[in-house]
Amino acid sequence: MKTVVIYKSKSGFVKKYAEWITQEISADIFDAAKVSSSIFDSYDTVIYGGGLYVSGINGVKLITNNLPKLAGKKVIVFASGATPPREEDIKKVWDMNFTVEQQKQIRLFYMRGGFDYNRLTLVDKVLMNMLKWKIRLKRSSERVADERGMLAAYDKPMDFTRKQNIEELVAYANS
Repeated sequence: MKTVVIYKSKSGFVKKYAEWITQEISADIFDAAKVSSSIFDSYDTVIYGGGLYVSGINGVKLITNNLPKLAGKKVIVFASGATPPREEDIKKVWDMNFTVEQQKQIRLFYMRGGFDYNRLTLVDKVLMNMLKWKIRLKRSSERVADERGMLAAYDKPMDFTRKQNIEELVAYANS
């Protein structure tokens, strides 16, 4: 069984998970920016990883646009975001990114990543500053835990990646 891990990482957290997965299952690894759909021809298992941005998985269209080509293959997608894994949030990501039909062909995993404002592109910094001001406009007593954590992360990067977070995905890929 030949496996490939393809990832799209803006700030390095998804890349870190992709590298750990690759090491654990002896897979090939590629940055999504450097592949075309012809890459799928050579593999039995395709693992795609992307960061979460407003519940959208960065670059996942590489998978969804090519699902007919991936028929009969094991297709795994992992998403990484700064928030803790919560069932209701993962369900939202699942439903927002994949149709009911696509969900039958894909297995989704969520792994907590982190937030490093300094690694963001200029466009992402502008968007995140808008979010920051929106949160700051609330009274501190009205801010939920995720909002308080987000404000703190602007000044101090947070990395929640842990190698143990890949265990379930690796077990599924090897099954």
